[in-house]
Amino acid sequence: MNAAAPAPLAAGSASADGRPANDAGEIAVAFSRVLRGAGLDVPMSSTVAFAEALDAVGLDDRDDVYWAGRATLVRRPEDHDVYDRAFAVFWEAREGTAAIDEPEPVPITLAIDDGDDDEGDDSGERDDDPTLELRFSATEVLRDKDFAEYSPDELREAQQLMQRLRLVGSPRRSLRLVPSRTRTARPDLRRTVRATIRAGGEPGRRHWREPGTRNRRLVLLLDVSGSMEPYARALVRFVHAAVAGRQKVEAFALGTRLTRLTRELSTRDPDTALDRAGRRVSDWSGGTRLGDGLRRFNDEWGQRGMARGAIVVILSDGWDRGDPEVLGEQMARLQRVAHAVIWVNPLKVTPGYAPLARGMAAALPHVDRFVEGHSLAALDELATVISTC
Repeated sequence: MNAAAPAPLAAGSASADGRPANDAGEIAVAFSRVLRGAGLDVPMSSTVAFAEALDAVGLDDRDDVYWAGRATLVRRPEDHDVYDRAFAVFWEAREGTAAIDEPEPVPITLAIDDGDDDEGDDSGERDDDPTLELRFSATEVLRDKDFAEYSPDELREAQQLMQRLRLVGSPRRSLRLVPSRTRTARPDLRRTVRATIRAGGEPGRRHWREPGTRNRRLVLLLDVSGSMEPYARALVRFVHAAVAGRQKVEAFALGTRLTRLTRELSTRDPDTALDRAGRRVSDWSGGTRLGDGLRRFNDEWGQRGMARGAIVVILSDGWDRGDPEVLGEQMARLQRVAHAVIWVNPLKVTPGYAPLARGMAAALPHVDRFVEGHSLAALDELATVISTC
């Protein structure tokens, strides 16, 4: 790109009400949509990287913005020309083309709409130039929004997005034998004899079998105490999506007592499931005694086999009114029988966060993975961690 002296970008874009779209995240989403419309493959991860790059370099220097986008949004060298032309249209408000392959340039007016249903003013003159209208996806906006800032409507929409998460534990060897083509496996005499009989007694192909695999059980322990209230209302929807979406998932609520919620959350209807869970949990938004709750889980469920070889996920901010030594002792017991223990703390994303709460400090030495849990993007990352444990 031949660039003259750096100059502020006109951005070539405005919201539906005429306000300039200067937010780096919104601009990154809008420009990514322009590139997708031009035929480029721009995944969500590239859009996020572009938004972070814009935050770092700013929006004032044309060259910086150009190279930030080219480094994060363009994957193939043959797409550079398409990117340059889309950049000229979107960022510099130049005349672009209605279709990339058409030789005749057609002026394009760019308008960005955030999805609000504002009625237009029909009294003015109509513009004959084509208008490229960009709408921000609510899904992309909600991905990085903190659960504590969600409205009731956004919680319901997030419920649908959580149902798309694949919560699959890592495979483990099973006692059940399955057919195998490996000659080093054990012979399958029954299938071999049957094949020989079908062949009229003539020697046939030998059959083999070996131990199969099955996904590890997933156990979710959700802290429903008062300190977790801003996040528990969203995380309980995540727990419901996990229980209703696959087999071998167990769910518990941790407060002043331990409450099993697997049966209540097993129905696929979110409203019914959450209503049943709310009536089942009597200590919602109350105190929390994580150590006592984990002791009961270990005694009644964990040691009997539910946690043995399983992936145990604890969703809590770590604030505990009980004895931290008890919590540390029970976490050690849990780690000895579980395949992996994952602690999801919504407060971990806070700048300067340190596990200073006594409960969190006591539990952390017995945790295999310590991850965030404040947003949909964080839960998406959690799903990846679960699948790789």
